[in-house]
Amino acid sequence: MIRIANGQGFWGDWLEAPVRLVDQGPIDFLVLDYLAEITMSILQKQKEEDPNLGYARDFPPLIGRLAHKLRDRGIRVVANAGGVNPTACAQAVLKAAPGLKVAVVHGDDVYSRIDDFLAKGYELRDMDTGEPISTIRKQILSANAYIGAFPLAEALDTGADVVIAGRSTDTALTLGPMVHKFKWKPDDWDKLAAGTIAGHIIECGAQCSGGNCQVDWANIPDMADVGYPIVEAEADGSFTVTKHSGTGGRVHSDTVKEQLLYELGDPRRYITPDCIADFTSIQLSDSAPDRVRVTGITGGPRPPTLKLSISYTNGWKAIGTLVYSWPQALGKARAADSIVRARLAALGLSYEEIYTEFFGVNACQGAAAPPNPDPPEVQLRIGVRGQDRKAVDRFTRELIPLVLNGPPGATGFGDGRPPVREIVAYWSALLPREEINTRVEVIS
Repeated sequence: MIRIANGQGFWGDWLEAPVRLVDQGPIDFLVLDYLAEITMSILQKQKEEDPNLGYARDFPPLIGRLAHKLRDRGIRVVANAGGVNPTACAQAVLKAAPGLKVAVVHGDDVYSRIDDFLAKGYELRDMDTGEPISTIRKQILSANAYIGAFPLAEALDTGADVVIAGRSTDTALTLGPMVHKFKWKPDDWDKLAAGTIAGHIIECGAQCSGGNCQVDWANIPDMADVGYPIVEAEADGSFTVTKHSGTGGRVHSDTVKEQLLYELGDPRRYITPDCIADFTSIQLSDSAPDRVRVTGITGGPRPPTLKLSISYTNGWKAIGTLVYSWPQALGKARAADSIVRARLAALGLSYEEIYTEFFGVNACQGAAAPPNPDPPEVQLRIGVRGQDRKAVDRFTRELIPLVLNGPPGATGFGDGRPPVREIVAYWSALLPREEINTRVEVIS
């Protein structure tokens, strides 16, 4: 049995979580998930500005902070903190924690190979729209293949204390240590599916141990000290989800079920680079307080393609807010919205979209929101997007004047004009898996 703990659900998650996982009880592997689709484009821009950047900069100082405990307790770290520059990340880790052995997984970054793929006849059509990637070729910011668990296991096989990858799947971070420890084969479909589902359960950190939980949320204990999740994995593919004793939060079949539904398409065909997992085969049981036993998982052969995560620029946007107070707060906010739209039209400006929300009334629930005809305060949130940056910038000058020349009682304008931001859009495509070749490098 091995204990695999996840201390980060995204880049920006609780900084203390990994430290507490190391300090508060025994674990064998600490996995840290930093990447999302939008994160890759942010990191690519950082790398373009500075070739020494392009990775999750929180990661090296964290490893420096934990280094002696990792060595003393034999805890190994697996993270996708490398972003688009895993070598620079590894070098920063070694600077912060000299003496650790660091291995890097290469091969996911295909940004420089897009034209080669097109020359080979791969159209890389968007999985949602069917458009060929040639329609956005000049706008591409980043392109990465989702890699699976076996390259991570290969990196662990080198004896590395820290394994750094770029765009691995979230689930692979947990499955990789299982493949390494239990020597699972590429066609052990049921076991790989079990490890994949274990990774899916803990990939969002405390979201499976009481965070963001709808069930009896007000009575979940001590969320200020929420325990992050641990998988106790066994060689046959069964596992238990738990957390360190004495920590806050709750691990229960209810919290696990909520996480299982996260980003789930066809529950019978959860597709990853390593296998296809059948979520309908999962058997859950609350074996003890804060312990959920997971068994019965089945899976099938891995797909012949790998998914590419591609980001590209798609125009500009700006979003501004004003707050209107009672009486007639909603009426004032609606009037302000109408004034802005009329003034933009009078200027001859057009946008791909103008979108308005009324916070405190229906912004979160839309038409399903309960009636609230006379709220004490309403935040007007209005945004525009389009390809013409000048038009978007002109919008940013139309909201703040309403403080004096619009409906009465406006506040919440202390930040002044809203900023104009570049829109980064997401494009997913499939590529034959033989086009992606990974390799492991030990950095010293």
